[in-house]
Amino acid sequence: MVVPVSATAAANEQSRLRGRDDNIVIAMLFKNLRDEIDATLARDPAARSRLEVVLCYPGFQALLYYRAAHWLWQRRWFLAGRFVSHVGRVLTGIEIHPGARIGRRLFIDHGMGVVIGETAEVGDDCTLYHGVTLGGTRPTREQGGQKRHPTIGNDVIVGSGAQVLGPIRVGDGARIGAAAVVLKEVPDGATMVGNPARQVGRRSRSDESPPAFEPYGVTGEIPDPIARALNGLLDEVSTLRARLGELEHAREQTNASEAATAPEPARRQAARAQP
Repeated sequence: MVVPVSATAAANEQSRLRGRDDNIVIAMLFKNLRDEIDATLARDPAARSRLEVVLCYPGFQALLYYRAAHWLWQRRWFLAGRFVSHVGRVLTGIEIHPGARIGRRLFIDHGMGVVIGETAEVGDDCTLYHGVTLGGTRPTREQGGQKRHPTIGNDVIVGSGAQVLGPIRVGDGARIGAAAVVLKEVPDGATMVGNPARQVGRRSRSDESPPAFEPYGVTGEIPDPIARALNGLLDEVSTLRARLGELEHAREQTNASEAATAPEPARRQAARAQP
């Protein structure tokens, strides 16, 4: 059987295009890996070389397992994806569900105990510390296929031990302090601390410069909300004491003035009544 020249040319062209697409995908994959290595070097002063990051940083290794598992998951090879994810969890201590969506240049520092759920989404240039959970609330079988995990914006830092729970959004540039429990939406540029998390600061919208990197989500400049409440109570007590002193002083002056203008018998009686 003789294959027409046009059909052969079409097949060759299709093969060439497929090979070019594969080369583009591979090039993008290596570029993303290089970007993640550079992000680790930029945010961790303990990292001394790219080779050290590749061999000794579980956060980077967990992302390698996640990329492979996510590739399988997208092609509906669910069991294979979960198995690759499980192997990555055993070897790194970091659990990233293959169904999660992870952006570029994610840095997971230390990493032990990090959990990222199936419907979680993480933007670009984010930093997660050890013990972070991006989880759901009140999970049931009826919630299968529904959005039940948080969406993390770009350039977000989540401090160690923080829990971000439910289908909420954490805005771009937000900072989640260590051990915070976030259950509500977080505005862009906000800093959240405490359990339940409360907003203690927010980056100005007019400031176009990129926010400074803040390890563990907070710096010494962030006020302690409990200390701030106690300081408010102390200030109020000081104000009340000062007011009470003014009233007592005014009362003494009034009594002295009344005693000076009173008749002589009345002054003698008031003097005898004093202890």
